[in-house]
Amino acid sequence: MPGTPEEERARFDALVAEADAVSVDGWDFSWLDGRATEQRPSWGYAHAMAERLGRAHAALDIQTGGGEVLASAPKLPPLTVATESWPPNIARATARLHSLGVVVVADADEPPLPFGDAAFDLVTSRHPVTTWWTEIARVLRPGGTYFSQQVGPASVFELVEYFLGPQPPEVRGARDPQQARAEAEAAGLEVVDLRLETLRTEFFDIGAVVYFLRKVIWMVPGFTVERYRSQLAALHHLIETDGPFVAHTTRFLIETRKPR
Repeated sequence: MPGTPEEERARFDALVAEADAVSVDGWDFSWLDGRATEQRPSWGYAHAMAERLGRAHAALDIQTGGGEVLASAPKLPPLTVATESWPPNIARATARLHSLGVVVVADADEPPLPFGDAAFDLVTSRHPVTTWWTEIARVLRPGGTYFSQQVGPASVFELVEYFLGPQPPEVRGARDPQQARAEAEAAGLEVVDLRLETLRTEFFDIGAVVYFLRKVIWMVPGFTVERYRSQLAALHHLIETDGPFVAHTTRFLIETRKPR
């Protein structure tokens, strides 16, 4: 239960200041331990990705972030390459992955991929901002696989719309897995698995909200504490009074194969 208005304001200021000061480099969300929870998809992407890496000869991980998921695989192919566009993540991924024999390539995440045709038998990507299907098809060898977990439609939109207001249907419907299927098939790939799940997410304090929006910058573009301070204060009061703020993430798994 909230205390006096002065106590609630002091707690708000402390939580927001802490979350606004902490580094958001990399793709490690451990700072949110005890502050927020997110239900995980049933398919276990990191484990499934590791299984495929263990069987591959040449692999590419696109938009690797800080290399956290790739580094968790117990066995990597003899040739493993990762791409990343954000300079702080490039530095983190390089430090984490070079000792594992992985080359990290600075890439703008726009076509073309900086690799030759048929260079890889496995391409992976966790939560890519954009999937360039024709490029994936080009760099895959015949019989090669693209394996990816992606953000689905209207993910965490309870939080997005709290700050930005109701979003139009074309925004809410973006990142539809059926659209991904159509684009993959148009690029000449066979879709061998496609699954969508809706998962519960809870934010236990306003600091968790601030950290999340600073880190996942496309949720509320241009987010800063000062710009949204009044809405943050109102949300803080709501959490302190009624309990965690509940939202729902959507995730889909897609696996495609290039015909032999």
